[in-house]
Amino acid sequence: MPYTAIDTEHLLRSLAPQVLGVLLRRDGDFTAAEDAVQEAMVAATRQWPLSGQPDNPLGWLIRVANRRVIDERRGDEARRRRELLASSWSLPDPEPLPAHDDALLLLFLCCHPVLLPASAIPLTLRAVGGLTTREIAAAFLVPEPTMAQRISRAKTKVKAAGSRFRMPAEEEMHERVASVLRVLYLLFNEGYATSAGPDLHRTDLSGEAIRLSRALVAWLPDDPEVAGLLALMLLTDARRAARTTESGALVALAEQDRQRWDRSLIAEGSAVLNEALSRRSVGEYQLQAMVTSVHSRTATHGDTDWTEIAALYELLERLTGNPMVTLNRAVAVAMAEGPHAGLALLEPLAARLGSHHRWVAARAHLLQLAGDEAGAAETFAQAAAGATNLREQEHMLQLAASARGAGAAHDDAVVETGHS
Repeated sequence: MPYTAIDTEHLLRSLAPQVLGVLLRRDGDFTAAEDAVQEAMVAATRQWPLSGQPDNPLGWLIRVANRRVIDERRGDEARRRRELLASSWSLPDPEPLPAHDDALLLLFLCCHPVLLPASAIPLTLRAVGGLTTREIAAAFLVPEPTMAQRISRAKTKVKAAGSRFRMPAEEEMHERVASVLRVLYLLFNEGYATSAGPDLHRTDLSGEAIRLSRALVAWLPDDPEVAGLLALMLLTDARRAARTTESGALVALAEQDRQRWDRSLIAEGSAVLNEALSRRSVGEYQLQAMVTSVHSRTATHGDTDWTEIAALYELLERLTGNPMVTLNRAVAVAMAEGPHAGLALLEPLAARLGSHHRWVAARAHLLQLAGDEAGAAETFAQAAAGATNLREQEHMLQLAASARGAGAAHDDAVVETGHS
């Protein structure tokens, strides 16, 4: 039975880190290995849906990637030595997986100290998360060619540093963790609210982010921010089933059926968060999880304690200086104190976020709350034009049409506070 394109994509995403891990253990050249794995993935994407999945998908990918590495080495000065070494590799079956998860090892390799976070995060999203360069560029709000160059330079630096494919030593661990957490956060966000495409969710990405975060908590059980990130993911993912209709249309937070929220995930996330907070060292991921927890513990949207949420965002804003945090705070303040108070916080962000569709959508939402239906309709249309996800575009256009009508209903959840 032929394998579908969707099945192939899901399988490849799970196998890619293992293939890369095998090549890295044998040769240690990150650039050559990552390029070879990408070419093997492309070959599988083209062939498997037509010819069917091979009996041993992992072995197939390793052999194809290995041939790519050998071909690239033929022109090297050490060609004969390397070819003899490569020819000694027997690949009838994949090697037994090591005790450590290869994807977790790749996380730490990509977050090498020689790389700034701006380079380490995109490299990891590509090597571990399987995101395309276009998707990563959208997450960082930069042009795709710029991001491609950044990833290429990052691979070159990792190669030059001579880093080995293993967990970092204890003295190196702390400096790697912050970048790893940021990578997992962005990976989850891309899965929970995709930057482009016809679907709102990519559960393969959000699920992988949660899986890797669980593994990281097992590795670093005493780090409250590691636990805080996992709690944030669990509490946020609990809403997923209620965020879309059966046809896939976006459902705003205020309109979601909270009976569809996953109470088991909420219970687990709350327990993880409480354990993290008990260590009395609060960081940005714990604060975000606390915001999401406020939403999770209320039976209806009308019961939400917006004053508490605004206060949490103010703390987070002081800690991070992130303009997206200020955007979410502005929406929370508008709900607690009125739309004009929210607009007063939102408008100064125009210089930094004015071209981002989420800032435009938040402004439209607050204009509507203030009674400016005509301004809201025009601004919602602008937000739709800037959105790259089809479901978000549709939602903004519906809000624009609603605002144009007399007595348009207020949608008080264009920006989901608690998940920026």
